[in-house]
Amino acid sequence: MPKNNTRHILVIRLSAMGDVAMTVPVLSALVQQYPNLRITVLTRTFFAPMFASLPNVKIHEADFKGKHKGFLGLWRLYGELKGKSIDAVADLHNVLRTQVLKRFFFFCKIPFYQIDKGRKEKKALTREKNKVFLPLKTTHERYADVFARHGFSLDLSNPIPLHKEKLSNKTIELINPKTRNWLGIAPFAAFSGKQYPLDLMEDVICQILKTDRYKIMLFGGGQKEIQFLDTWANSFDQCINVAGKLSFGDELALISNLDIMLSMDSGNGHLAAMYGIPVITLWGITHPHAGFAPFGQDSDNALLSNRDEYPFIPTSVYGNKCPTEYKDVMRTISAKTVVEKIESLCFKK
Repeated sequence: MPKNNTRHILVIRLSAMGDVAMTVPVLSALVQQYPNLRITVLTRTFFAPMFASLPNVKIHEADFKGKHKGFLGLWRLYGELKGKSIDAVADLHNVLRTQVLKRFFFFCKIPFYQIDKGRKEKKALTREKNKVFLPLKTTHERYADVFARHGFSLDLSNPIPLHKEKLSNKTIELINPKTRNWLGIAPFAAFSGKQYPLDLMEDVICQILKTDRYKIMLFGGGQKEIQFLDTWANSFDQCINVAGKLSFGDELALISNLDIMLSMDSGNGHLAAMYGIPVITLWGITHPHAGFAPFGQDSDNALLSNRDEYPFIPTSVYGNKCPTEYKDVMRTISAKTVVEKIESLCFKK
């Protein structure tokens, strides 16, 4: 399809944060390679700051707890979207709600293509018996495939990251001027099987602060996480808990100014990758082969649990299935290994 063809595409990616963040590099490539396209992203309003700097991209709120709840709510949502003169729909979520929307759009003959999540090959990757341990297509590539079906093939090989954002006065007050390397640490994950043991993470913090070269920003969410991070911030100099103290937009701006992000297989790694920040990811019972590694990162930045000791890794795609005997897989990644990786990336900058 000609690159100067002006069309309006609806992109659906409702949740979760990491998955929504993974759409950003793909949409960035899309608007760069097809500058006359208009994009409307159907997602939660909370996620809007992720897309704020993308040209020709607007957000339409999905309110499934309010006016878009239930079948009638989805019909109302369809009416809102139809009124925007949509030419095509790229469903990057493919769940029950979007299946219903697909039926609605069928009646007005608007092309509606959905992501192939690769469930069969992911099942083969995560099963114990006859496991097929091979790297699968990345989620970013699966997103790009949907646009290719609409005639917009994408080259993801030379990504242009989002630009660094200006810090708000509130953020500057919280973290003070930049005098050291800024290391972001997001120590939590949705499931215990992919969360680095907190005692080992504390060891990482102790070792890295002894170098006297870093200021650490702690990221998290939820009251219990915030309280825990406060204990670290109160225990260590040059360690600041930003969780619960900044708006999501301000957190994104801070992430864009980091030197390095250390995260689990979780959303914060994907947020940092949007800005081209070097991301070190720690992997437990999940594995990059499933296609969820942060965009544009060197594969060496993924520190993996030992599959010689735990050969059934990955036991699940999302980390929600952890055999009892696999609860300590991440202890095979030493604190020393993590610190050495941080130092090596710091010296590369």
